[in-house]
Amino acid sequence: MVSAPLHPAASRPVSDVPRSVRLPAWLEVAKPRLIPLLLATTVGGMALSGAWPLDPRRLLATLVGGAMASAAAGVLNCLWEQELDGRMQRTSRRALPSGRLAQRQAFLLAIALTTGSVLLLITAVNALAAALALLGLCSYVLLYTALLKPRTTQNIVIGGIAGAIPPLVGAAAASGRLGWGGWWLFSLVMVWTPAHFWALALLLRDDYRSVGIPMLPVVKGEAVTARAIGWYSWLTVALSLGGIAVLPTGGWLYGLLVLPFNGRLLQLSSRLQRSPEEAQPARNLFRWSILYLFGICLLLVLARTAPASALDPSPLLGALLQLSQAAAA
Repeated sequence: MVSAPLHPAASRPVSDVPRSVRLPAWLEVAKPRLIPLLLATTVGGMALSGAWPLDPRRLLATLVGGAMASAAAGVLNCLWEQELDGRMQRTSRRALPSGRLAQRQAFLLAIALTTGSVLLLITAVNALAAALALLGLCSYVLLYTALLKPRTTQNIVIGGIAGAIPPLVGAAAASGRLGWGGWWLFSLVMVWTPAHFWALALLLRDDYRSVGIPMLPVVKGEAVTARAIGWYSWLTVALSLGGIAVLPTGGWLYGLLVLPFNGRLLQLSSRLQRSPEEAQPARNLFRWSILYLFGICLLLVLARTAPASALDPSPLLGALLQLSQAAAA
């Protein structure tokens, strides 16, 4: 993996790299932009546990350990796809194919991050959280990147397991076991992932086509992809309502607040299906899907931390009853 030849672009001097490159090479390969959403779902998994609120030191150790595992996965992904990145216009100026970071340095960075993550989670959290974080890393690099991505249009459907593991890490960190709440959020992230990623794939389909990656828009076309996104959007909305049942407290509050998030997701999905060949609907859906998952995790935390008076639905139900009686009269 680390002995693959460099792409010719690697011979360019660093001064030729566009000004748009802002991050140091060692940080760029860790893919830091992906980490906040993974940590948000980790916190969401914690909020679904009965052990809430979490001890601040355990919370911090879980987030740092999870971030290190995610960064290690990003580095290994860049190493595995270095040659492929060098052939794609969008990725040819990344740190490894452009020669701004040596393979050996990247590999040592991945080893250090993986080791640090496992040791921190074992010593400061628990062995189950450490094992799950390592499983997520391996799933992303081996299952998705190496096995599925170059072979099937369903790569992100199955490979989405990697991105869905952080809620389980959070649940394990909070209580030392995996309850229904953690598995529910795991399932929600799994069904959310195809709509999220295929919206991006619609925007990047020419790049994927140029290197032979069988993403759904490349193989089946825009219309089929838009319909598939629609199905997964509806599945996401339906499954999101399960939070009402699995939250230890505040389920009704979460269920009420999640409705506008779901409405917006379905609206953007419908617009994409009407104009699957246009870039703007896909771009809007992709951006909202990120905010959507952040929002779900924020609502889970809010539902668990809201004052007891806000968690009592009786006043609201009484007001609705009075309104219905007045309307009937």
